[in-house]
Amino acid sequence: QVQLVESGGGLVQPGGSLRLSCTASGRIFSVSLMAWYRQAPGKERELVAQVSTGGRTNYADSVKGRFAIFRDNANNAVDLQMNSLKPEDTAVYYCNQDLLLIGATHVENYWGQGTQVTVSS
Repeated sequence: QVQLVESGGGLVQPGGSLRLSCTASGRIFSVSLMAWYRQAPGKERELVAQVSTGGRTNYADSVKGRFAIFRDNANNAVDLQMNSLKPEDTAVYYCNQDLLLIGATHVENYWGQGTQVTVSS
């Protein structure tokens, strides 16, 4: 079985910072695209940031200049550093990875369970 375990969510004041971490475990041969999504109450899930195997990054316009995504290939991990947080960043944040499992013939997409981020004074 494959698991994506997230950590680092919580309550923070506007202007503060948080760092989310996600580690994949299981019979993993390789990881391609890694990403973070978020879903606020009453809204659809949206892409926050993604990073390719080559290190190319892509960010939602709403977080550019404030968030940064980092990948650690050796540990199948991806972090999201969030700075200058705003109340509108409040959401459940989900890790997402494209994984090739040992013995598999194609990449499959996996989700973490989500971690709550609340930005409020």
